[in-house]
Amino acid sequence: MSGCIIFIQKDLHITEVQQEVLVGCLSFISLLGSLAAGRTSDVIGRKWTIGLAAAVFQAGAAIMTFAPSFAVLMTGRLLAGIGIGIGIMVAPVYISEISPATLRGTLASFPEIFISFGILLGYVSNLVFAGLPDHINWRVMLGAGILPSISIAFVLLVIPESPRWLVMQSRAGDARAVLAKVSDSEEEAQERLAEIEEAARVTASDKAAWRELLRPSPVVRRMLITGLGVQFFQQATGIDALVYYSPTIFRDSGITTESQLLAATVAVGFSKVAFIVIAIVLVDHVGRKPLLYISTIGITVCLAVLAASLSLLARGALPSGVAIGLAILTVCGFVAFFSVGIGPINMVLSSEIYPLRLRAQAVGIGFALNRMASGGVAMSFLSICRAVTVAGAFTAFAVISALSVVFVHLFVPETSGKTLEQIESLFGGGVVTSGEVELGDAERLEHKRLVTH
Repeated sequence: MSGCIIFIQKDLHITEVQQEVLVGCLSFISLLGSLAAGRTSDVIGRKWTIGLAAAVFQAGAAIMTFAPSFAVLMTGRLLAGIGIGIGIMVAPVYISEISPATLRGTLASFPEIFISFGILLGYVSNLVFAGLPDHINWRVMLGAGILPSISIAFVLLVIPESPRWLVMQSRAGDARAVLAKVSDSEEEAQERLAEIEEAARVTASDKAAWRELLRPSPVVRRMLITGLGVQFFQQATGIDALVYYSPTIFRDSGITTESQLLAATVAVGFSKVAFIVIAIVLVDHVGRKPLLYISTIGITVCLAVLAASLSLLARGALPSGVAIGLAILTVCGFVAFFSVGIGPINMVLSSEIYPLRLRAQAVGIGFALNRMASGGVAMSFLSICRAVTVAGAFTAFAVISALSVVFVHLFVPETSGKTLEQIESLFGGGVVTSGEVELGDAERLEHKRLVTH
């Protein structure tokens, strides 16, 4: 949408407020899709909910591609947002339920890398099709987004259903068959099945879970502070402002032609993808907290330099060429530091820190806060820039980012390589019942037993 919006404004003559609504509504509407995904995935399964997400998104993208007016374009955008919300919610759940614990951090980061890769493809699409007539180019850009999602139809023929969902449906035999495919031995598959069945028996009801979250114990309160805080700071530092409005930022720094603006955004996309690959490699080796330190400190520095360079340029104290170079460097640096830490680790922490009985509901609350922060940034950025300049907007983001460094230091423990029992103890909890052992923790517990003996 960052490149499309330039040409949509020309073709449909939409106002600045309409631009903000068109861009920012996706975050709010995806929240509705995510809320619906929890119940839907419990009814029809994780696997087929992924297929539903793709189908709904494709319908929305098709409507946007052929939209004759802003109203129809908004309809398609809202429908696509629901599909995105369903997918964003169900994918990490599916991954965490089918992955062994030793690889959970790496595999749970995969949604973020493919989101980043999709953003890069969007930027490339903007650049490739920008030369078409203004009433056609943005339609082709949006229509191209349908093609990757079609692959889901083929993926559904291959991937198995979540073994935990199968157990919840009293289909232990099917769950055993799935675990046999993703385990090293029949004995390991049987152990994992036994743990899932025990965990399913002790999982609290939905009402009980919400009651505990609304009146949390000190341990659960500390978990919520950590989980919700990371969700908030991931978006409040302004990542969506850079993703959606990077052409606007580069134009303010002195880049004038549309081709140069779009080429600069492609560089941003490459930075995002490259560094998130690094995060996936490091998250289970270096740990969550060190990467969060690197990420939040790096983001703060980049935002401060970007704000300072734009301010100096506006006063005529910085040559245009230097300002352009600094803008590209700091924006690419921002997304690089974001992608190496708080971007993917946000998903990893959310799937780890909560007890099984509260996980779905707590993650849902966190994602709601994340989407509201995202939508707030996206829908207000242009208005804030008009009120306090682009430099002023990024000064505010820099201050928020500095606070995120303090938050990581005070409230985020290191969870890498720890069992769920050990993670709960990090927040002041005692030893949980055996039913709290999650799919995949058998490998860690068995490894620990072998080492100690």
